[in-house]
Amino acid sequence: MKVLMINVVCGIRSTGRICTDLATALEEQGHEVKIAYGRENVPEQFQKYAVRIGTDLDVKLHGVKARLLDGEGFGSKAATIKFIKWVKEYDPDVIHLHNIHGYYINVEILFDYLKKCGKKIIWTLHDCWSFTGHCVYFDYVGCDKWRLGCEHCPQKDEYPARIGPDMSKKNYILKKKLFTGISNMTLVTPSQWLADLISDSYMKKYPVRVIHNGIDTDIFKPSDGNVKEKYHCQNKKIVLGVAAVWDKRKGLATFLRLSKRLDDSYQIILVGLSKEQIKKMPRNIIGIERTNNVYELAELYTAADVFVNPTLEDNYPTTNLEAIACGTPVITYDTGGSGESARMYGVCVNKSNFKELVNAVKNVKRICRAKIDIDYKSAVQKYVELYGKV
Repeated sequence: MKVLMINVVCGIRSTGRICTDLATALEEQGHEVKIAYGRENVPEQFQKYAVRIGTDLDVKLHGVKARLLDGEGFGSKAATIKFIKWVKEYDPDVIHLHNIHGYYINVEILFDYLKKCGKKIIWTLHDCWSFTGHCVYFDYVGCDKWRLGCEHCPQKDEYPARIGPDMSKKNYILKKKLFTGISNMTLVTPSQWLADLISDSYMKKYPVRVIHNGIDTDIFKPSDGNVKEKYHCQNKKIVLGVAAVWDKRKGLATFLRLSKRLDDSYQIILVGLSKEQIKKMPRNIIGIERTNNVYELAELYTAADVFVNPTLEDNYPTTNLEAIACGTPVITYDTGGSGESARMYGVCVNKSNFKELVNAVKNVKRICRAKIDIDYKSAVQKYVELYGKV
């Protein structure tokens, strides 16, 4: 079987690692896999799967269109035409979409091909962008316009940020036309929370399968390292936070508040901060830039006494799973699908209940390595079964 996956990145960050985990396991079973991606570098061990869509210039121009004309998903025309030509030559049996936003592919051209190609199509939704007129999440602002028709989007400054006119109504109508009416497409969500949202959206007629994200438990496991020595916190309890991008949605403000409530026996370490953010951190928060070194991450998770994920809206964060697999309890707000994984091992507190979160941090206990099935090979097998059934 020949499988083509399409995602914004390959082999890095959560969705990129999900793709390469899946590709590795499929290849071990004798299948041929390619991952078409749009941005950033691909780790050397995964370059055999990688097919670049467009160039850095294409991404920048697409980003400008998104900023000025609210045109996320509607740039990169020449790059997408060239890519579709390659797809026809590769001739996959299954086309598996992941994140198709990120300024790298034109959804009009892509879906015009998908509606005609007759291929088996799987679309794993990692957020809500596919059924809104602009945003990727809407819980934070309490918006439900997506149910009937977006307009006057309240999230102008959130990704995909814009400085030009609000085109959310036009985008909603166009995306609804493009993303519906594909007879051979099945949707997959990593959380029941997102599956429930789809049932209220214009994509509700598609069959939906919940397949929880998995991780590589040969990598994410209790791992020896010198984290406490490296960061000079040998006698402290480490409170860890990890994110690809730290913004208000991910809960950076919560960590800043938490730093004022914990005494000197605690040390907060945040991974994924920008250089500018690191400069602004108080003395009891150690900031680390984003790393794609999974072994380093496993050492950090293992060294931590607790992993805190104060996300205010999310799908099914793999960071929770990575911490659990390393024997570290998770504390998260009950938002989106984050609570679904945190309930396995850890504590799920009421949304934005800061006092409850602080109490959980102070009272949480270490755990043994999770005995639950969170290895990515379990998810892979479910995908393989789905490929055969579609």
